[in-house]
Amino acid sequence: MAQTLHIIGGGMAGSEAAWQAANAGLDVVIHEMRPKVETFAHKTGDLAEMVCSNSFRSDDDEQNAVGLLHWEMRRAGGLIMAAADANSLPAGGALAVDRDAFSAYVTAQIAAHPRITVQSDEITELPAQGHWIIATGPLTSGALGQAIAAETGAEALAFFDAIAPIVYFDSVDLSKAWFQSRYDKGETEEEQKAYLNCPMSRDQYEAFIDALLAADKTEFHEGETAGYFDGCLPIEVMAERGRETLRFGPMKPVGLTNPHDPQTKAYAVVQLRRDNALGTLFNIVGFQTKMKYGAQTEVLRMIPGLENARFARLGGIHRNTFLNSPTLLDSQMRLKSRPNIRFAGQITGVEGYVESAAMGLLAGRMATAEILGRTLPELPSSTAMGALVHHISGGAEAKTFQPMNVNFGLFPPIDAKGGRRGRKIRYKAYTDRAKSDWMAWLEHSALDLA
Repeated sequence: MAQTLHIIGGGMAGSEAAWQAANAGLDVVIHEMRPKVETFAHKTGDLAEMVCSNSFRSDDDEQNAVGLLHWEMRRAGGLIMAAADANSLPAGGALAVDRDAFSAYVTAQIAAHPRITVQSDEITELPAQGHWIIATGPLTSGALGQAIAAETGAEALAFFDAIAPIVYFDSVDLSKAWFQSRYDKGETEEEQKAYLNCPMSRDQYEAFIDALLAADKTEFHEGETAGYFDGCLPIEVMAERGRETLRFGPMKPVGLTNPHDPQTKAYAVVQLRRDNALGTLFNIVGFQTKMKYGAQTEVLRMIPGLENARFARLGGIHRNTFLNSPTLLDSQMRLKSRPNIRFAGQITGVEGYVESAAMGLLAGRMATAEILGRTLPELPSSTAMGALVHHISGGAEAKTFQPMNVNFGLFPPIDAKGGRRGRKIRYKAYTDRAKSDWMAWLEHSALDLA
């Protein structure tokens, strides 16, 4: 008789992990602290409750990475996508759902499954034995958060997290920006050119500060106070402390020479640093922000070289709980120091409902295979699932790791050129390759042992 898989958290990731494991023949227990222990965001005791939005974003599986992720989850028999499809609302090319009906659907499906039991209890310690998946999301309880922090060495896992925007490298204007590390620091040429630099004149800087101070900002929920993670102050907060603060902080112009205009010293410089091993994504260094999304795109495109920037992720601020997964988790999503425990969902450092559920799907399958004595083939990084799990388990820079949505910048590059029209061809090539590789992986990793 197969061992029981225990899952902490009945959100999207936990529900999906349970569904995958139970359909493969395992007995599963979901430990969900609600409604016994409430959170400020959840309103019901239902599983997979949506607390921020009702959108799963684009459903285009040929031109959009999250649409491709939808496709992969559907092909894997995902419960979350079945619930979304059964309760969808008109939303153009996006997939939006009736929030309450969606959660009720997931709750009913889980309750009706003969191999799944839901227990209303709070787990406050890391289990020493058995097979466990922790899928507690951004609202992990204080006691469990402290236990995770004690095990991983993290000072804190719950905080108001100001994150910096990430730009697609191929949208940066290199006739204005240039590669150079400050003072040409680094032993190799690659290290000496590790940063992209965008120069500003004094007039451009003053206009930027004016726009920054005037931009719409995200407000906190009632009763919440800001404690920023690791000193990551939003740029608006720094600017409010004085108009020159940013110029002596992340926008300092020292140690840099603009090869496009070497005789002119920039008044300020915005630096971008590669955010992934592929070099397709660059984060704007020190630009954590709580500007609302519309304001961000307007203000950030005032930076010379970023006038036509496309963003893989805009900045934001919210209460969050996540691991430094590239350091702490292995490729099977297990905690290296306690391999009987896997993590899934947003706590692993993915951003978004769909991405969180996808990590639950993978964690459920990986745990099932381990319990059943199976070895799953390596998940191709050319798939949306693979790109995400490879990113969180080692592809991202551990020092600057922050939650990330799925996007084509996480995929191995594919050769397809030709400007804007070429981007459509390239994205279609990404999705064609991913679909083929995902179906091959599913075929060779089938867990139909129920």
